Amino acid sequence: MRKAFILVAFLALCPVVFAQALNNDAIVKLAKAGMSEDVIIATINGSAGTFDTSADGLIALKTAGVSDKVVAAIVTKGIAPAAAPAAVAAAGASALPAGVDTIGIYYQAKDGSWQEVMTEVVTRKSGGALKSFATNGMIKGDINGNLKGGTSKLKVTLPVKFIIYVQEGRSPSEYGLIRLHAHDKDREFRTQTGGFIHSSSGASKDALDFESKKIATRVYQVTLDQTVGKGEYGFLAPTDTGNMGNAAGNGKMYTFSVME
Repeated sequence: MRKAFILVAFLALCPVVFAQALNNDAIVKLAKAGMSEDVIIATINGSAGTFDTSADGLIALKTAGVSDKVVAAIVTKGIAPAAAPAAVAAAGASALPAGVDTIGIYYQAKDGSWQEVMTEVVTRKSGGALKSFATNGMIKGDINGNLKGGTSKLKVTLPVKFIIYVQEGRSPSEYGLIRLHAHDKDREFRTQTGGFIHSSSGASKDALDFESKKIATRVYQVTLDQTVGKGEYGFLAPTDTGNMGNAAGNGKMYTFSVME
């Protein structure tokens, strides 16, 4: 009863101390004020606190005269409980850069902001005539991908950073980075003779290798440096992500033009 009375009296008489979260310095003050171990430990357990539990922090407490029992209570208090799954999910969501909020590809503008890369329709054709895709986009013969217009509306300079936000079950390697051959009225890319028009194995003759770094769940960052060079490029979306469009074999590509 006497210990409880002392604790209650201490809390009532020292509101300023508890207006702020406890730290190592506050515990030293309590110990030097003559508070008992039980009172200090009860205070630690019943109040919010931010403690330095490093080796140097604990040595400083001991040197200042704080007892082992109180130091042990500080160490226990300083061990944060495991985050709940919902908290982990929220942390992952908050880790996304501003502006990156849905599946797609984004680029970092000169002001540091992340902007969405717009898509263009890709028409696959063989021998100059449009043909429909068979299962999984497999079609015999030489196949070219064609985009209208001689250049992309998006202009970037190197180095440039992209973020690829993939669909569940996808990986960034399935988004092929393609060098486009620009003409006056269109751009095109060439693929292998026969086989898959687009796959993670990189079937396209104009496909370029790139490295990606995971920064969040299903979110990857890609940096293109000066080795890429000036020209027209695009990230070709996988063919089974809802981008295939109509029977003419249309797909989509996130295009950009690299300036000098």
